[in-house]
Amino acid sequence: MDRGIGARAAIKAGVLGFFLGMLVPFLALVVAGALAVFFYRRDSGLLLPPALAARIGGAAGVVAVAIQSFFFTLWIFVFHHQQEYIDSVTRFVHSVGADASIPDIQASIRSLFTPAGLIFTIFFVMIVAVALASAGGALGSVMMRPRKPRG
Repeated sequence: MDRGIGARAAIKAGVLGFFLGMLVPFLALVVAGALAVFFYRRDSGLLLPPALAARIGGAAGVVAVAIQSFFFTLWIFVFHHQQEYIDSVTRFVHSVGADASIPDIQASIRSLFTPAGLIFTIFFVMIVAVALASAGGALGSVMMRPRKPRG
């Protein structure tokens, strides 16, 4: 495996995954993983086995979430939209049937938007993104294999 081609493929797919994530968040990570494998195959002419394809797909997921995390953190802290996000999470808690007026739940929601809470949230999202993008990379590798003719 050529690491330079793999890194470029992961970066291209991660950037596309970031933009696709604005439309379909979780599916975009799977697609980004598959796109990374597609870009690698297009640039190198080699088909990766599913294990290596999952690694490149995971790298694309890391790139997508890193870009998203940068803009999300910038939006919250620089433009002071912290209360807006706290209100949206509180509405979500109400929509799933929990009582957001309980002081412990309010404290938990507020702690999500502290620097430590954002680091924890970004770490958790990164794990989920790597898993989804890795699955997309392995799936992309399997789907791009040449088919054997029947008969």
